[in-house]
Amino acid sequence: MSDVVAPGAAPWRAGVIEDFARSELFERTFHEGMDLVEETAAYLDGSGRHDSKLLSRNAALAYAAESMRLTTRLMQVASWLLVQRAVREGDMAPEAACDESYRLGADPSGARADTAREGLPTPLTELLGRSERLFERVRHLDRRMYVEAAADEAEPHSVLAQMARLQDEFGTR
Repeated sequence: MSDVVAPGAAPWRAGVIEDFARSELFERTFHEGMDLVEETAAYLDGSGRHDSKLLSRNAALAYAAESMRLTTRLMQVASWLLVQRAVREGDMAPEAACDESYRLGADPSGARADTAREGLPTPLTELLGRSERLFERVRHLDRRMYVEAAADEAEPHSVLAQMARLQDEFGTR
C-alpha cells in the first residue's frame, strides 16, 4: 500500500484507515450492512408490496416515505462500506477515501417522530430500526476516522505543537 499521504494529511491517518479496512470490525460491519441491504430489498420487493396494499391511504403514504428513508439510509451506508473495501483491496488509496464526497451524509430520518411509524407493518419498522442503528455506528466510525482525524491534523494537540516548536527552535527536526 502507498506510503504517500495527501498534502497536509498526517501520515498516521492513512495507516489508521488501512488498519480499519483490514479489521474484523470492518468485516462484521460490512457483512451486516450488505445483508441488511439484501434483506430490505427482498422485503420491499416481496412481502412488503403485499403489506403496503393492505394499509389505509395515510398509512400507505407513511409506508412510502419510510421505505424511501430506509433505502436512502442503506445506500449511504453501503457506499461508505464499499469505499472502505476498496481501500482494503488496494483499489483506492486511503488518502482518496478522505475526500469529502465519500463522507456519510445526514440521516434521512431527520426529526421524524416515531408516531409516524404507527400502523406500519412490523417487518418494515424492524428494518427501519436496524438500519438506523447501523447508520449511527457507521456515522460514528466515519467521524472518528475522517472528520475528527482531519480536525486533529488542522489543529494539532497542544503538547505536539509545543514539541514541534521546540524541535524547530533547537534544530532537532
